[in-house]
Amino acid sequence: MKENKTLQRYEFKYFLRKRIAEEIQEHASKFMLLDSHAHSTSNNQYFVRSIYFEDDFNSNFDEKVDGHRVRKKFRLRYYSRNLNSGPVFLETKGRNLERTYKRRITLSHSDMKIIKDKKFIYSLLSKYPENSSIQEFVFEFYKKKLKPKVLVDYNRQPYVNKHGLYFRLTFDQDLSCINLNNDFENILKNQSVLCKAGYTILEVKFDRSIPLWFHRIIQTYNLRRQSISKFVLGMCYSKLGKETSD
Repeated sequence: MKENKTLQRYEFKYFLRKRIAEEIQEHASKFMLLDSHAHSTSNNQYFVRSIYFEDDFNSNFDEKVDGHRVRKKFRLRYYSRNLNSGPVFLETKGRNLERTYKRRITLSHSDMKIIKDKKFIYSLLSKYPENSSIQEFVFEFYKKKLKPKVLVDYNRQPYVNKHGLYFRLTFDQDLSCINLNNDFENILKNQSVLCKAGYTILEVKFDRSIPLWFHRIIQTYNLRRQSISKFVLGMCYSKLGKETSD
C-alpha cells in the first residue's frame, strides 16, 4: 500500500444556478484544461462516490457546522457505483486554520472486507505497521467508535491550470445521498435522496493565489463564498428522506 503525499491548499466554495455555472465553465475553458480523467468521458464529467464515517454523537458534523478551524474526518472515496469495481481510497480530509488538507491511500479488496466487517479493523495495523494514515484511522475508529454514516454521490467536471501555480476548479452537480445508518449494506437497501436540486457546487482550489481572470469572474457574477460541505448536506438531506429543490 502506497501512502500519497499530503495535499494542502486553500478552498473557496460557491452555490451556482445551472446557467451561471455553464457560463463560468465557458470562461474557464479559455484559461484552463479539462482534467485528464474527465477527457475520457462523453460529457466531460466523472462520477464520484464518498462514504463518510461518523461517531454516535455526530461530532464531525457539529465541528463543521460550528466552524471549528481545526478538524478532520475520514471517508472512503471511489469512482463507480460498486465498491468491488475499481480502486477504493481511504481519505483523511481536514482543516488546519485557513488551509485544508487531504491524504489518501489505496485500499485492496481484502482491506475493504476488513473495514466492512468492522470487527477486525485492528488487523490493519499489523498489515501496514508503518502507514501513518492507517494508524490514525484505526486509532480514531476505536476511540470514537466510527461507523459508516452517509453516502454522497455527484458528477464532477474538473478544470486544471494550463501552466503556473496550482489552481483547480471543480463543478459538482446531481448531488444525492443515502443514509447508511451505520451499515454498509444499506447502500443497496436505503433510498437515495437528491440534495440541492438545480444547483452546482463550484469549488476553487489553489495553493497561493487566485489568477486575475478569475477575480474578474467573482466580481462579474457577484460570487459570495459559502461554507459548503457535501458531508453536511448529505447528513441533513438523508435524514429528511425526500427530494428537495430549495
